[in-house]
Amino acid sequence: MSEEPKPAGLDDSKAIVTSLMQAREEARPVYITAGGSKRHIAGRDCDSDTLDVSLHRGIVDYQPQELVITARAGTPLTELIAALQEHNQMLPFEPPLFGGKATLGGTLACNLSGPARPFRGSIRDAVLGVQLINGKCELLNFGGKVMKNVAGYDVSRLQAGALGTLGVISEISLKLLPQPEKTLSLRYEMTAGDAIECMNRRAGEPKPLSGAFWLNGDLTLRLSGAASAVESTAAQWGGDILDAADNTWENLRDMTLPYFANDEPLWRFSVNPAATLSTATDSSLIDWGGAQRWLRGEYPLQELQQAAASAGGHVTLFRGGDRAAEVRSPLSGTEQHLQQQLKRAFDPDGILNPGRLYSWL
Repeated sequence: MSEEPKPAGLDDSKAIVTSLMQAREEARPVYITAGGSKRHIAGRDCDSDTLDVSLHRGIVDYQPQELVITARAGTPLTELIAALQEHNQMLPFEPPLFGGKATLGGTLACNLSGPARPFRGSIRDAVLGVQLINGKCELLNFGGKVMKNVAGYDVSRLQAGALGTLGVISEISLKLLPQPEKTLSLRYEMTAGDAIECMNRRAGEPKPLSGAFWLNGDLTLRLSGAASAVESTAAQWGGDILDAADNTWENLRDMTLPYFANDEPLWRFSVNPAATLSTATDSSLIDWGGAQRWLRGEYPLQELQQAAASAGGHVTLFRGGDRAAEVRSPLSGTEQHLQQQLKRAFDPDGILNPGRLYSWL
């Protein structure tokens, strides 16, 4: 029996508040979900009862002339992108679509951005404001819906990477960018070390670089912008030009490259882009101009944490492995205390995605 199609747009916030109130009265923790594409990635597993917000979807306000859009959290990213393309605009942070299942709220909660992140900013940078249902079942507004009104901006940004532990995201307002006039990709054969040096050097030049990653001995650079600037840069930088129909960047964005296909634990490093990691560089995928490194395989967590710290960053067990254990680098005592204070302020009864971020949160 086929599922009935979901409505294109629906404000389901009252039903969400009602469900959350009941869960709070029963002291019953909930796991917030919509598209379900991120349940077993980014954070620890959460086995609480499901709070499904997938019906709460649709574009609330779109002002192409202001380059701003507001949409409900359950809105699939594919719907947003289709609406933006009609006006030749785009989401600057190039989020993964995960087969069309990814939603706006889940993308913000997991703080996921694609290959353009170092050059156009993250989803956190694009957020102007959010509407949030906290653990007290209050519907709150933070920030604004236009770039001229961003009071409470920091609270809005707190939702990026909070994994739903601070509230049920209801609506999100985002800054947009125009689509580039032209996009072109260049490929070069080189070692991982040479690629890191090259990516950092190219990123320091005033050129229209919008993507840079290395895998299996190949460095791929993407240029996006005015046609004249893209063509001039390509002529200066050389390299093999990829066919316009090549879908490498889409596969990188959605993690559908063969590199991501097996069931090995997948580790995500966020480090200084010029740093040399002391572990398995040649079997890594290096993205974000060197700032994001992916590594597959079984490794002692402490070993990888030490390697990440020496490279000026941190490491997360992004997918696979033991998801009942901690999957993120430990916080200092001060950082842990601040996290717990935030949790108590937004969710005093601890019913929202308990343990999803850390076992103690």
